Formats: sequence, structure tokens, C-alpha cells
Amino acid sequence: MLADKMPVVRVAAVQAASVGIDRKATTDKVCNLIQEAAKNGAKLVVFPEAFIPVYPYWIWLGSPTWWMPFYKELFLNSVEIPSETTKQLCETAKRTRTYIAVGINERKGKTLYNTLLFICPDGEIMGSHRKLEATFAEKMIWARGDGSTLYVFDTEIGFLGGLICSEHMNDLARYSLYAMNEYIHVAAWPGMSAVRHNPRSSVFNTLAESAAIYHAVAGGTFVINTFSLVGEDLIEKMGLQNRPDMIVPGGGRTAIYAPNATMIGGPVEDKEVVVYADLDPAAAIAMNLVYDPTGCYARPEVLSLRINRQPLSVIEEADRIEIEDAIDEGPDLKKQNKLLQKPYLNKGDPISGSK
Repeated sequence: MLADKMPVVRVAAVQAASVGIDRKATTDKVCNLIQEAAKNGAKLVVFPEAFIPVYPYWIWLGSPTWWMPFYKELFLNSVEIPSETTKQLCETAKRTRTYIAVGINERKGKTLYNTLLFICPDGEIMGSHRKLEATFAEKMIWARGDGSTLYVFDTEIGFLGGLICSEHMNDLARYSLYAMNEYIHVAAWPGMSAVRHNPRSSVFNTLAESAAIYHAVAGGTFVINTFSLVGEDLIEKMGLQNRPDMIVPGGGRTAIYAPNATMIGGPVEDKEVVVYADLDPAAAIAMNLVYDPTGCYARPEVLSLRINRQPLSVIEEADRIEIEDAIDEGPDLKKQNKLLQKPYLNKGDPISGSK
């Protein structure tokens, strides 16, 4: 919602480590941090990518044969929507009257998704966003998301949206959020700078910061850039406590940016902290006067964006009348193939939408 007189809003970006690969312990930590941030005036509290139960750092450190036990533990500790975990998060949001955006490993059936979960102060799930494409080694862990979860949410503090890690390299995904009037953007990342075995680790924080600043300026949005840390307990679980050439505790460079590229919160590196910033809508109004990406700077007769909102599914169902026609016509393979063209919608799927 964009009111005639939008208030200045305090937001909080949490930079912290998950507790091992433990869903319950990490969820308890999330709820405690939400309460801390709310006491300090935050109306929105943001957590990093895949924070519950943990980002799977091991995928960058060795073969699947080595890390399979960690994956099994991750799968068993991942979050279903809805579940007791989401109930606990919703109750905390309601008790503290805060909006929450938290990265989770979402489990649906046999599949894991890299998901941002959005919860409102009424204690309800507004929706979720599944990462559209897992990056490189992440493809061994997470399935693809789809356009059914590419939304912004109409809230009392402004239109709220978010992307996960390297989704910020997908210009069309970013532009789709601009086109939906995104005002506050959640950018969730892992603490990859602590993974020394990854050749990109030395430039990861700079890459993420560049993506955040560009998103802020190009979209006229505030960007909350939040990173997880690598915890010592996770390093010990992986048996790499004496391998600083592989991984070290810490990581991340959490900061908050205004639409004019000004850093208004942070940066903080390598330590657990809650970074705060007060978002003044005047900064967004001034930038949109010059660079409105869906107004004066849009040329839809030259360039346009199409979003497929269809949920992806491995099941497709034909109309009964089509099946009967196919039976009457006999074993026509071309006809049978046409029966696979109608999508099957699983009404049990949590599909995000504006609220």
C-alpha cells in the first residue's frame, strides 16, 4: 500500500548462523531474534537464505558421497508449509506485531525448495517465494520454483518482495518485482565468503553488494541485503574445524540500501548482529521521479515482460471427454500425446498472492 503520507519504517536485517542442522533450535533462535528486533522498533525482520534449518555449505566442499549424511539430516529438518514450525513463526509475528521474511528449506513430499517465507503481523502466512533456479552445485539440493510464487505483497509498510541470492542476476525476475510496485526488497544470501574452497568466495560479498545497490537504484526500492554466517558447530559436524583452506567461521556482509544507493544500515561482516535502518519514503519518491522503471523509463511498445503464473507439476490431467474421444478413436499416439497438454493444478500447493 502506498498511502498519501507513508510513515518512516524501521526494518531489521539479521546476520546470524543457524544452529547446526537443527530445525527446532534454529526456529527458536529466529523467534528470539524477532522479539529482540521488535523491542528495538522494527516493523519488518529479515533473515538470510535457507536459514531454517541451514544453508547446505557442504555442497561446495566435497562430493555427494561425502555429504550425503548431511543432506539426509537437512531433509528431515526442513520445513513444511503449514507445520508446527510455521505456526511458531506466525505466533511470534502476531505477538510482536512484525512482518517477517525468513529463508527456509521447504519440504514438499520428496522434494526440497529454496524458499522465502513471508508472514504478516496478524500471524498469517502472506505467501512464499521459491527460488526460480538453484545455482550450480545447489541443483543437487533444490528443485526449481515457478512463476506462481513471483509476487510482491501489499502491506501496511509498502509493497514487499524479495529474491534469493543469484536470482539477482536474472534481470527479468527483478523487473517483474519493479512492475508490481516493489517498495521494500528482501535480498537473502548465504555467508559464502567463509567458504574458502569456493574460488568465488573472495569476491562474493562485493558481487552481492553490487547486485543490491543496482536493484535499489534501478527499481527505486529499499534493499535489505542479509547474509547467514557459517557456525562453528556446523564446521565441526562436517569435520573441517582444522581446515581453514576449506571453510572458516563467519562470512557475510549485511547492509541496507536506499533507492539513491546510499547505505543506511551496516555494513557488518563476520559476526552475529541485527542491522537496523529507518526507511524514509521521500528517498524512493525522489528517485522514481527520475528513473521510474515502469513509468517514464518504460517502453512497452519496444520491450515487455511476460510472466507465466502457472504452477509447475509433474502431473497433468486430461478432460474426461478428451479421454473418451481418444478411446473411441483407438490407439492414436498423436491423440494420446495431446492429452498431456492440460495442466493439473494441485490445490493443496501453497501459492503466493498479493494481500
